[in-house]
Amino acid sequence: MNVLISGASVGGTVLAYWLRERGARVTLVERAPAPRGGGQAIDVRGAALTVAERMGVLEAAEALRTEMLGMSVVDGDGDEVMRSEESTFSGGRLDSPDIEIMREDLMGLLLGAVEGVEILWGDSITSLDDDGSAVHVRFERNAPRTFDRVVGADGLHSNTRGLLFGPEEQFVEHLGMYLGLFRAENFLGLDRWQVWHREGAAGFGLYPAGDGELVVNMGFESGPIAYDHRDTGQQKRLVAAACSELRWIAPKLLEAMWAAGDFYFDVMAQVHLPAWHKGRVALVGDAAYCASVKSGQGTSLAMVGAYVLAEEMAGGDGFGRYQERMREFVTLNQALAKENPAGPAPEESVRRAADAITL
Repeated sequence: MNVLISGASVGGTVLAYWLRERGARVTLVERAPAPRGGGQAIDVRGAALTVAERMGVLEAAEALRTEMLGMSVVDGDGDEVMRSEESTFSGGRLDSPDIEIMREDLMGLLLGAVEGVEILWGDSITSLDDDGSAVHVRFERNAPRTFDRVVGADGLHSNTRGLLFGPEEQFVEHLGMYLGLFRAENFLGLDRWQVWHREGAAGFGLYPAGDGELVVNMGFESGPIAYDHRDTGQQKRLVAAACSELRWIAPKLLEAMWAAGDFYFDVMAQVHLPAWHKGRVALVGDAAYCASVKSGQGTSLAMVGAYVLAEEMAGGDGFGRYQERMREFVTLNQALAKENPAGPAPEESVRRAADAITL
């Protein structure tokens, strides 16, 4: 089986690993010109830990975990109003078996696991022609090629999903919040400690990245905004306007944002599709069932979904029972983002959702 995977992030690399293990010839195509650095802390939970263990990367991931000691919530002047040494907003309970790890560290492990797989960096699919026996693919840069199967693992704004099912507005549910993410100098000297603040419709969260820098999250509530997904200048202006009334260190954070070269901005949203495949093309991870950052489960959904999809594809029956096996797991994990609008979902809900599938 000759498979093309669009997207070399978590879901794409995990799928590439397991398809190669099952004898497929795999090609990854990734719009970015090289592996992306930066990013925030992400969580590997429940069945995703099993996937990591079976890939042989669990021990290395545990060694790279953030090892947070706790968090503070502060008021507009920076005075602490609440602290916890039991849990954090980003990672949940500190005594859980889950692994909180920086995205760039996890991606380093996953890309290492697929070393030797063909990756077309700096390119993207422009058309898919599924004739029933193969999929004929055209790219922005590379010559046309033909594959037995194609899988879109290309995120919330999936190009593959658009080619397969149409405009994203039909399937993306806006959750009323936008988030900007970037790195800044650790001028607070935070050591394995998080600081969170919210005032009105805007707020920020800070924690050390482990390399002398701060990971800065600046977010705000809003209805749908029309903006260019590739215009970072426009996106920074949106964050600056929404967070302009925040006090304490907010002006310094906004100053750092303007200088940041790794700035990332997106809406908190979910994807709801009636089907995750059509003909010889399928979707996995955020492209198929994004749960949003608020769920804390995006990484785990992508890893588990990729593992299950690879198993079903290797069975020789198209995409098999992929959707049937994943549906309850996806539903419970998406519900986490809505269960407690004022903050993270309760720990019992997180555990129930994380354990909703057996591999």
